This record gives sequence, structure tokens and C-alpha cells, in this order.
Amino acid sequence: MAETVLSFVLRQLSTLLRDEGRLLGGLQQEVQFIRDELEQMRAFLREAEAKEEDAQPTLQQWIKQVRDAAYGTEDILDEFVARFARHPATGFYGSVRRIFSSIKNLRARHRVASEIQSIKSRIKSISEAHQRYQSEYGISAQASNSLSAVNNTTWRYSRDDALLVEEAKLVGIDQPKKRLISELLEGDDHQLKVVSVVGMGGLGKTTLVKKVHEDPEVRRHFPVRAWVTVSQTCDFQYLLKNLIRQLHEEGKKPVPQSIESMTTTELKKFVKDFLQQAERYAIVFDDVWDVEFWNTIKFALPESSHGNRVMLTTRKADVTSASCTESLGYIHRMEPLSFEDSWTLFCNKIFKGNSCPGHLMDVAKGILDKCEGLPLAILAISGLLALKDVNRAEEWEMVRRSLGGELEGTGKLDRVRKILSLSYGDLPWHLKTCLLYTSIYPEDYAMECNRLIYLWIAERFVEWREGISIEDVAWAYFSELVNRSLIQVTRVFYEGMPDTCRIHDLLREVIISKSREQNVVTVTTGQPMMRPSDKVRRLVVHSSSSNNTQHHQQRQNNCFDHLRSFVTIESTNQLLFKTLLSEVLGSSKLLKVLDFGGQETQEEIPNEIFKMFHLKHLDLYGTRVERVPKAIGKLQHLEYLNLGNTGVRELPMEILKLQKLRFLKVYQQVDSSDDDYGSHGFKAPSNMGRLLALEVLDCIDASSGSAIVKEIGKLTQLRQLYITKLRREDGKELCSSLANLTSLRELSVYSIGKGDDHEIIDLNHHHPSLSSSSFLQSLRMLILCGRLEKMPQWVARLHGLVRIDLDWSRLRSEEDPLESLQHLPNLGEINFCGSYQGEGLCFKTGGFLMLKMMHLKRMEGLRWMRVEEGALPRLQKLFLQQLPLLEELPSGIQYLSHLQLLGLYEMSSQLREKLLENQKEESEDYTTTSVTRGVTFGHSVLEPSSTAGFV
Repeated sequence: MAETVLSFVLRQLSTLLRDEGRLLGGLQQEVQFIRDELEQMRAFLREAEAKEEDAQPTLQQWIKQVRDAAYGTEDILDEFVARFARHPATGFYGSVRRIFSSIKNLRARHRVASEIQSIKSRIKSISEAHQRYQSEYGISAQASNSLSAVNNTTWRYSRDDALLVEEAKLVGIDQPKKRLISELLEGDDHQLKVVSVVGMGGLGKTTLVKKVHEDPEVRRHFPVRAWVTVSQTCDFQYLLKNLIRQLHEEGKKPVPQSIESMTTTELKKFVKDFLQQAERYAIVFDDVWDVEFWNTIKFALPESSHGNRVMLTTRKADVTSASCTESLGYIHRMEPLSFEDSWTLFCNKIFKGNSCPGHLMDVAKGILDKCEGLPLAILAISGLLALKDVNRAEEWEMVRRSLGGELEGTGKLDRVRKILSLSYGDLPWHLKTCLLYTSIYPEDYAMECNRLIYLWIAERFVEWREGISIEDVAWAYFSELVNRSLIQVTRVFYEGMPDTCRIHDLLREVIISKSREQNVVTVTTGQPMMRPSDKVRRLVVHSSSSNNTQHHQQRQNNCFDHLRSFVTIESTNQLLFKTLLSEVLGSSKLLKVLDFGGQETQEEIPNEIFKMFHLKHLDLYGTRVERVPKAIGKLQHLEYLNLGNTGVRELPMEILKLQKLRFLKVYQQVDSSDDDYGSHGFKAPSNMGRLLALEVLDCIDASSGSAIVKEIGKLTQLRQLYITKLRREDGKELCSSLANLTSLRELSVYSIGKGDDHEIIDLNHHHPSLSSSSFLQSLRMLILCGRLEKMPQWVARLHGLVRIDLDWSRLRSEEDPLESLQHLPNLGEINFCGSYQGEGLCFKTGGFLMLKMMHLKRMEGLRWMRVEEGALPRLQKLFLQQLPLLEELPSGIQYLSHLQLLGLYEMSSQLREKLLENQKEESEDYTTTSVTRGVTFGHSVLEPSSTAGFV
């Protein structure tokens, strides 16, 4: 975290020296000195933070001092810029104001100069300590290597425990073990095959693969076998020598002494020559952390015709992708244990296979819920509970309440913490900060991915990169954390675009602990705080209770003078929120992030907000705000403004002063109970096209005519555009504007009206620019809500399109929408609602090759559907809803070999009766699925539940 703060402050110092040097006057040399000293510390600090957990207290204290000094420098710079760097006034009255301002600011300038001198003295002192620590901890190879050796040894001991687990004690391993053995023994014998097992730490990847590797049938099939533990700190020469020793010992051959003096290249050649002459081999590379390891080791593995196999375990998805790209490959994604298997493992460990006593049942299930199917955690917590008196439920209850604290200690759960911390320790510094920031969310909270990445950007955790949108950089950060199994995506908006995500509860406990240590965020529910001396930089409020009371802060002891962010999660305790908001706005003049979305009682934007010169991020989503004052124009640095689901219907002209604004959302659902009817937008100022930095615009009301539609064409940086109340006569103008939006990824167009009363959307125009192959080629999602006389011809050329929604299109039977869409190469999702008036839909052979999800709804005339063989080969989910005349399942449904879920909602009684009758008749011909109360029909599952089924 210190490295993140330092990097931002250095950028700020450089900008100040370059752009505002005239304002600094005699302070320029002092500021230059501070910048140079901090710059020298940065490289060492990056290494020091990587070792912070294992470092001596003196080094940890030094890191904290650097962090505090960087924060102090940021405070002074922000105050200096806010006070002196405003735009100069003009004219007579401007001159008078400048005179009075200069007199008033003399004292302020003197105070700033004094504070800069104070910071300079602190930096000198810290710099002297830096020189000492550099030789003791940092650049010194001996110190670095010795520390790595200790960590690596500890980790190897920990992994050895996993290899010694008896199979009789394992649960939930039979099916994945059989599948992996099958993958090893079957398949092409003329090419090397790689079997990868991927998942977060503690899921039992090593244990599973060890049982597969030691299986008698596998041993018979592969006479030459080896097991190599890779881990984070991989000495490649040592690893190759270890592999050579194992291969020779397995074949009962003497290990050649010459390997001790070989180079890495020679060792790789030795391994390759040996394996080429050997019989069929199977080698395991356990705990692979880096794609580069695979890219290096693969050259030592010959692809002979013996049917050789390699297995590897990893926490990182990119390792599995790399290892399976150039060879035959199978990827097994390790899943947590089911509750039933978790309960069996739990009881086997504590009660030796007997049942859990009734008086412990509730608390035991509460403890097990925290483990979320993580075998490592279940075994560790079971070991802790096995020492407790089973007759005293209060002892178990104490363990449940203090699980977070137990993870921080050195007891039975220390191993869980260390294993989970390994993934954190392997992160680059910028991803560590992003991951720690997720501690703002309560336990089991479904985090909105979009909100999270925009908060990362606002908090300056994301670095600008030349030629790349900062949102794309932030999404790359997010993808890397998913790739490393640290964040789990729980729902997607459309293919490749995550919607919500979560973090495993026990990993969250580790994150909270580290976040608290580094003062990343301060979370409060109004409970007492443990460390009142910390200066609060980021205050997060939510009303959920937590066992980690140490992470909560007491309001009256907080110092908000240094606050940069104030965030609320969902609707919180209103008295607490209003009191905190009043205190924050009254004392925090340097705020950069204000996010109190979801506070339904908030009816207006407080006037104090418009005095916050540095404010970059203002989120009022879901509040009752109905008006945006003209004072919004004072927020010159505002980049993000979210007024979604508020009562705002119009923006003042002053919004055009916000030349840094990149994100603007102002909308409210037409019908809060049914999102099929879209949203109300906002009436924009006539010169809306002056907001040239805009990348997200949602949702602009186009009912005022072609002038505002033409303005949209000036916003050439737009990536997301949502338009409502488009008039038919403005369709041609919109097409002309869209031709300028070469970066547009999401486009939503609603016409005037609701449901069947929608006006026609006319986008079928042959403007000269529309013939260009570049027209909307960056588009990934298209939503058209309104009547269509025909599909726009350019839709068939949207080769990048991933999702399309057609709502209330009412296309006639001769305008079959499937014709335009069937050959789009990347189309993965279709949602039709009232979009077609024909009697039937036919999915033709070779059509929709990438489609994975389709939802057909409210098409009252639809009587039949037909799927030809070779159509929809990848379809996984099919939802049919409110199709009253459809009395048969789609003919040819048996060709949908990848279909996992068929959801039927509010369908005809005839169809339901036929399916239930079919279930009875064919029950012996179809295998039972794992779906509770499910009905199987070929490859489809009809599931009467909250997610799919009969309603």
C-alpha cells in the first residue's frame, strides 16, 4: 500500500513542479528535494513491502513511516493546489478579489511552507534509515535469498502434509479422481497430453492429483513417473536435477554425478534425451505459479508416440491455458466440497465418524458455513474443535465468533492463513492494493464489478497507460485477480463482462487483517474502534454486523481531516449515516470520493459537496435526489457522476463545465417491477457534445429532437451509450452520429412508448459512412427496444457482437430476426421479448455456432420451434417464457448436446402435461441428474426452482 501511495504522490509532485512551478516560488527546491528522496526509496520499498509479513518490526515500522510521510505530502499538495491553483478572475472585480485573496493567502502560504519544511525533515530522517535497511533487508542478494529459502522450506513442509493424507479420510474425491484417471489413460497416444487442475489455495488440488498419480492402474500404465513441487520461489536448476534423480531412481538406475556441473540448457537436454529413450512417462508439476515456468520446462518434454502425460496443479488460470494450448489438454476446475461432503469430513475428523451431538448442531453448521467447502479449512478448524469439550457448546460458540482472530494467530488455523496469504504475497503491488480494497464489503456480499473497478480508478489504484483506456486497465486488474482464483465471478452481464463477484469468507478474513494493518480502509457500523491513533483515509459505512470488531471504528475518536473517501454499502443505519456525513462534509475539504449510493432517505445533494475542489467520484445511485444544482459546475475535477435510479430528469447547463467527466449515468426505471420496459432518461443541455471526455452516457432523453441526437456524434470517446425516447424521424440522424463512435461497445436504443405502444425505431439507413467496414465494429452489446419494420442491415456485419436484445420489435413473419443474426461469429447471447409475430422459428444447420444462452419471452403467436442438426452446437441455457401457443418442446432439441438448463416459465398447461407424462414414460431411458426435483429429457434439464422451471 505504501508503494501505491508513494507512486501517486510522485506523479502529483512531478505534475506540480511542471505545471504549477510559478505558484511554488521559494518552495520549489524543497518540493524537488522531497520528490527526489521519495523516488530513491520507491524501488527498495517495493521489495520491502513484499517481505513485510516476515520482516523485523523495525522494517515494518519504517514502511509505516514512509506511508505516513507520503500521505502527509499528499495532504499538503492537495491543500496547496485547492487554495492557490484556481482559475484567475478577470475584470475590475476580479482584480479586487485577487488583491484581497493574496492578502488572505499570505498566512496560508506561510503555513504551507512550514508544513513542507516539516515533511522535508521527516523525509531526511526516513532516508537515513533507508540507507541502513537497504543493506540489511533489501537489495542484498544474501538477505533476499535467505528469506526466500525460509519461506520456500516452510511451504514445502506444508505441501508434504497434503501428500500424506490417507485416502480413507478424504471425501468428495471419487468422481474427480475417476475423471482424471480416464483423461490420463484414454485419448491420442501420438501426442503429449497435459492435464491441469486449477483452483484457489486449500481446495485439495495436490491431494487429488497425488491420489491419481499413485493409483495402481496409472502406475501400471506409466512405468516412468516423477513428482516435482514447483512453488513460488523456483530454482530451475535444482528442479531439473531433482527430476533427473527421480527418473533414475524410478528406473532403478544410478544418478549420474555429471548433472551437478551442468548448465540449465544442458540439464534440459539431458532430461529430454532420457525421456525420449524411456518408456511411457507421467510427470506431475505441483503448484505452478508462472506461465514462464511452463514455457521453459516444455522444451525438456519430448512429444514421442508413447502417449506421454503431464499433470500440473496451479492457482492461476493462465497457466492451465498456456499448458493446454500447444498440446492435447484437459482442464479440471477444482470446486469446493458440497455441504454434505463438508459435513462428512467435519464429523469424521471430530467425532470419528459418529454423528454430531444435537446441542452442537447449530453452532457446528455455522462454523462449517465459514469454510465454504474448503477442505484445508475444514480439516484445520476440525483439528481446533477436536480439542474442545463437546459437552460445552459455549466453547464452540467462542470459536465461531472468533474465527477471524484465530486466522491471525499462530494456532491451529495458522496454516490456513499462510496458504491463503501465499496467493496474496505473489501479487504485484498494484493488485495487492486492489484486493485489499475489497475489504469494504460485508461478508457474503455480492460485489458489483462495475462499481468496484470505478472505485479502484477513483482511489488512484489504477495506473494510466499510453493508448489504453483506464477502464480497460482496471478490468485487466480484475481479470488477473479472477485468473489467480482470488475473486470469484458469480454472475455475468454478458459473455466476457462480469456483473457480480465475491471472495471466499476465509480469504476475506486474511484480506481484512492485512487491510487493517496497512490502514487501507476503515469500516464502521458504529462499534468501538481499536486503534484511534490512525488517521482515517477511507471511511466505509455499512450496517451489517461482523465478528471482526477490531475492524470497526468509533465515530467520536476519528479524525476526518485527512479523509479522502467516504463510501456507504447499501442502505445503512440512517442516524449513523447522517451523523457521519455531517461530520465528513464539515471537516473533510480534500475529499476525492463520495459514494453514498443506496441511501434512500437522501433527498438532495448537500451544498458542502460543491466546495470540494478535488472531488473526482460522486455516486448518488438509488437516492431520492430529484434536482442537480447549478453549483455542480464548480466540481472541475469530477470524472464520475452516477444518478442512476434517482428522480433527476434534467441536468443544468453548468454540467458542461465538467470537462474531465468520463462517466455520467442519470436514469430511472419506467416500471420498477418489470425491467422489460426500460428506463426514463434525462433531458440534456443543447450543447451536450462539449463533454468530449465522456465514455459512458446512460441514459439520454432524445425526445427533444434531432439537435441532441446530432450532439451525440461529437462524443467520440463513448464506449457505452444508452438512448431513450428516440423518435422515428431521428433514426437517420442517429445512424450518422453512430458512425463517429468508433470505440462504442454497448449501445441501447429505446423508442417512445411502453410495450406494444412503442414507436417504430428506424435505423435502416444507407448513409455513406454505413458502408464502411468500420461502422460499429467495436460493438459487443446491442439493445433495441421498440417496433422494427425490419432489422437494420448493418446488424449482420457486427462481427464483434456478443449479445443482442430485441424488445417489442413485433417483426412480421417475413422479417425473421434469425436470418440477420445466425452467422455472427461471436454472438453468445440472445434475448427476445415480444420481438417476433411469426408462428415459428427455425435454427438452421451451421447457424449460431457460438451461442450459449437464449431467452425467448412474450411472443404470443409462436407455435413451433425447430432446431436442425448442426445448429446451436454450444447452447447451454435455453429459457422459454410466456409463449402461450407453444405446445411442444423444440423439435430437434436432442441435437443440443451441450444444453445444461431448459427453463420453462408461465407456459401452456398442455406443454407441461406432456413433459410430465414423458418423464414417467421415459424415466428408465434417461439417467438421473443431480438437480433436485429435476426432470431429464435428453440433454436438457427442466428445473422447477427459483432459477428455472414451471411457474
